[in-house]
Amino acid sequence: MKEIILYTDGACSGNPGPGGWGCILFYTDANGTEHKLELNGGDPATTNNRMELIAVIEGIKKLKSPCSVTVYSDSQYVCNAFNKGWLAGWQKKGWVNSAKEPVKNVDLWKLYLEVAKPHKVEFVNVKGHSDNVYNNRCDELARAAIKRN
Repeated sequence: MKEIILYTDGACSGNPGPGGWGCILFYTDANGTEHKLELNGGDPATTNNRMELIAVIEGIKKLKSPCSVTVYSDSQYVCNAFNKGWLAGWQKKGWVNSAKEPVKNVDLWKLYLEVAKPHKVEFVNVKGHSDNVYNNRCDELARAAIKRN
């Protein structure tokens, strides 16, 4: 499997409000050449959590074959859903959370499950707005998308 590094971030001006997402994919081809792809987009009326999750989805959607993906995100919402088993629990309970309320953003969680199916994905939580150059670049991409909307 190809190894992919995916940095992601989402942002919102107001929550809810206009939002943007950004992601950067890194991979090395069979010849040892390193590649980088930056993507971003936005939504005029959304939430920060939706933008965080869409950044992951859009990055993974770019993969053309099954890959091993390490996602770096500053979103505890996204990382904890996987690393703490929230997503598996929500599915098991019929998309109801521990407070017995419907899971928010269920449309995106289901979309993530579909696009990630052929891949092996792990999540690493990074500190946002600190010295992580790629997380900071993803934030810039997300904020640029907000300005465009």
